[in-house]
Amino acid sequence: MEETWQVIALKYAERNERVRADSFIFDDDHASPHAMDYFVWVARNGNRTILIDTGYDAVEGERRGRPVLRHPVEALKAAGIAPEDIDTAIITHLHYDHAGGLDAFPNAVFHIQSAEMAFATGPCMCHHTLQMPYTAEHVCQMIRHVYSGRVVFHDGEGAVAPGITLHHVGGHSRGLQAVRVKTDKGYLCLASDAAHYYENFIHQKSFPIVDSIEDMHNGWKTIQALATHRDLVIPGHDPLVTRHFPGLDNIPFGWRLDLGPHATIEI
Repeated sequence: MEETWQVIALKYAERNERVRADSFIFDDDHASPHAMDYFVWVARNGNRTILIDTGYDAVEGERRGRPVLRHPVEALKAAGIAPEDIDTAIITHLHYDHAGGLDAFPNAVFHIQSAEMAFATGPCMCHHTLQMPYTAEHVCQMIRHVYSGRVVFHDGEGAVAPGITLHHVGGHSRGLQAVRVKTDKGYLCLASDAAHYYENFIHQKSFPIVDSIEDMHNGWKTIQALATHRDLVIPGHDPLVTRHFPGLDNIPFGWRLDLGPHATIEI
């Protein structure tokens, strides 16, 4: 039997100096400002709490010139979630901003696509453009977790818990996966970087960091098919999420995604 879940987004960083050329290929307006927010997500109910992605810390932020507003662990603590209480973590892909905090969760078993591990450790990483979003130490941490028995690999679709499934999408990275979650409003799709922004999948605009344009475009169909309706597709980095979804009580950097947006999102 499927269970229903509360899903929250917690914002831990932002980049406001970006322009639209950083977000879209062939966009007519390439110079206008275009901010990016960084989140980790949590699915929880009365039985379990599951983390989706781990974010990155201040050390990684300093190295890349992308400071954090708060450590993802501190964001989780504000929501009443201790890192040691996380026993299951889904890693949508191994880019630095999604897998930069693996060792902060000492009891977690990590769920990842086999294709992502092969991509992040294979010959494609000889090319700087493909290597750039990865941090070698994060990938090595995941390898160490494999050797300690704390990684579950998936090939395509997989189930993590009743009402939570994983779906290989690819495109942005070769092993990128989206997460489908059953909520009281229907099926919600955490798209992660299958769509950084609503514009990516609504207006078919490709993000510049890409392994396969074809897979990226096909992935937009997949993430919309996974959700009960389009407003329950949650892009990975869009500041519009913070404006359209109900906030968490007493947490100015948290939002309830499972309640759906205040109104239909028009882009």
